[in-house]
Amino acid sequence: MNRSILSSILALAVAAMASGCNEHARYDAEHQAGDNPPLPRARNFFAPPMQVPKYVAWKDGQTPKVADGLKIEKIASGLVHPRQVYVLPNGDILVAESNSPNEEAVTTPKQLIAGLIEERSGKKADGANRITLLRKRADGSGQWDRHVFIDHLHSPFGMQLVGDTLYVADTDAILKFPYKTGETRIAGPGVELTDLPDTLNHHWTKALLASPDGKKLYVGVGSNSNVGENGLEVEYRRADVLEVDIATGGSRIYAAGIRNPTGLQWEPKTGRLWAIANERDEIGADLVPDYLTSVQENAFYGWPYSYYGQHVDSRVKPQRPDLVAKAIKPDYAIGSHVAPLGLMFYTGTNLPPQYRGGAFIGEHGSWDRSPLSGYAVAYVAFENGKPVGEPKPVVTGFTSDDQKQLHGAPVGLAQDRDGALVIADDVGNAIWRVTKAGS
Repeated sequence: MNRSILSSILALAVAAMASGCNEHARYDAEHQAGDNPPLPRARNFFAPPMQVPKYVAWKDGQTPKVADGLKIEKIASGLVHPRQVYVLPNGDILVAESNSPNEEAVTTPKQLIAGLIEERSGKKADGANRITLLRKRADGSGQWDRHVFIDHLHSPFGMQLVGDTLYVADTDAILKFPYKTGETRIAGPGVELTDLPDTLNHHWTKALLASPDGKKLYVGVGSNSNVGENGLEVEYRRADVLEVDIATGGSRIYAAGIRNPTGLQWEPKTGRLWAIANERDEIGADLVPDYLTSVQENAFYGWPYSYYGQHVDSRVKPQRPDLVAKAIKPDYAIGSHVAPLGLMFYTGTNLPPQYRGGAFIGEHGSWDRSPLSGYAVAYVAFENGKPVGEPKPVVTGFTSDDQKQLHGAPVGLAQDRDGALVIADDVGNAIWRVTKAGS
């Protein structure tokens, strides 16, 4: 690329960042939370407003901050972009180390600008394309040993153990591996159960959840664009939750119109399927709220034609009023651009009583909002199977107080065998463990 073109790109990037500083949000995440969030007028931008903190590694002894009554410790460091965590029955913790396969073509100046600026945050670093196993030592030292469990994967994300078979959701397929309790490595390639949509891979993560009876797998497949700008032909079986039959590998669309369902879980009281979703960008700092919702079979949630129910997105052409009329409003907003990537309903007793029965959400954080939103683990209380109140920040401090530096970003969450909260930090390349203070 010649110097004049590069200079022009950088000038546009600086302008984009400046516009981000001028596009101030009106609402804090907690004020835009709940079942009826305020939705201001949509705007449209040539280049998306951006505020991206610069990555600065955690210092020795430095940790995220936790709410009163909790303590946090680092149980693994030096990982390569840890995105998801999954706890095996024997207490071992699996960590998927991965990131985007970078298969999406950069076709517009806007995409190039966004990529250049996001590199500052450390979020675009390459992943290791492997699953690492962490095992707590039996000597009482509190230390965890590390083993390469499965390698040579293709942007792995979701993991589920059903019987003696471990299922791993690569970006392009669900693979199955034989599992024996206590083993520290699975050699050889997995066997493909079913392929997954993998054209472009704008949203590459594939969340994975097994049904309670072990007969089905549910897969969150994100869209290939913000609002269909790459053409709807590349959105086939995307922005959906898929249901996969474990016996045959056959699949169907279980629910549609969810832009990027990055986490799936069963709500413990009702047994209903819930998801977190990353909503669309580039129409304002306060649009559109990301959300937590129950996932109804055969339902449509609006993407790309409408958001938060039946609010029409005028950027999408041609429009589909017939589908908009069917769009279901999500159950609970969690704030605009917080980027939820981890979901876990807490069923343990290690943490204080106020954290029992509700949902922890790993918020990866904004890039197109000022001030920043997300970059925290939040807790949403549930009553009678439904979310209530405002999200409560539980783990914070992933950014500096002035929001100019980024030390980490929470993604996947899990509850370990002792009832602790386990957090994958893909920017800080660490695994954190949160327990009750004094435990």
